[in-house]
Amino acid sequence: MNPNILKQARQLQQQLAKIQEELGNETVTGMAGSGAVQVTLDGHGQFRAIKVEKSAVDADDVETLEDLIGIAFKDAQTKASELSRARMGPLAGGLGIPGF
Repeated sequence: MNPNILKQARQLQQQLAKIQEELGNETVTGMAGSGAVQVTLDGHGQFRAIKVEKSAVDADDVETLEDLIGIAFKDAQTKASELSRARMGPLAGGLGIPGF
């Protein structure tokens, strides 16, 4: 086996580990209701925080708040996925991995 291939594989593994660590330290925030509901995830898509402004809370209309939370969460998931693709793209681009 070509020693250069093994060296490149080790370098790729190190770069991947570094990117994974960085993604865990970065956050994205999804919003709904003009920012009245905010959901924060890390770069891996793991939940970090939720923020709900008082204006979004109506005891007589809980369904709207539930919808806003869902929309904000989906927005945050999309942003986390985009962040991951942006960070991994240059690394995975040369490997022919679909979706990057």
